[in-house]
Amino acid sequence: MNLPNSITMSRIAGVPLLIWMLSASFPFRDGRGEQELIASGIFILLAITDGVDGYLARKRGQITTMGMLLDPLADKLMISAAFISLVEFTPSIMKPWIAVLVIGREFLVSGLRSIASVEGFTIQASNLGKLKTIVQIVAVVATILAHRWYEWQWGWYILPVRWTAYTSIYFMVLVSIVSAVDYFQAFWRQIDHSSSDRRASVVLRRDKKNAAPVN
Repeated sequence: MNLPNSITMSRIAGVPLLIWMLSASFPFRDGRGEQELIASGIFILLAITDGVDGYLARKRGQITTMGMLLDPLADKLMISAAFISLVEFTPSIMKPWIAVLVIGREFLVSGLRSIASVEGFTIQASNLGKLKTIVQIVAVVATILAHRWYEWQWGWYILPVRWTAYTSIYFMVLVSIVSAVDYFQAFWRQIDHSSSDRRASVVLRRDKKNAAPVN
């Protein structure tokens, strides 16, 4: 197994650890913020590996079938685990319908990409999709921290943790919906173009057949 795939596997292995850290069985649940800080750090680390494995695979020329299968699977597991766990961990912020919408969007896009692959074309990640990923990371981390803190204060500067969580979550919902629509439109254009090409090819073959000389 090459290095990029090993990093992807480590992200999958980190998902149960993240779930445990956001559960009632974590030993520092009633501490002074150890649970929230450690869980946030683990999620950030897992999110970083999401970019590192893809970068290394392209740089080293180690893009494999296994990597193409495991990378999106690891992403979906990480996001699904985080949002489902946060519904219980911080229910005042992370509502069930938000988790369902975000996870449903992830699987919708994966389904469109799978169909596109069968049809022989790809749907490239858009800027909206990349923005969605960044906002998701901010939303998850802020929601984890908001379980313990309302705000952080360093001297005169105050970081509104809970307000950041609310804002990033609903902005993420908006970006998720818009980016899903964007993906669907790109998919539909490609499907329509492929269908037109197939029809044109069939007509061309039929015309050639009809125009063939009769001996």
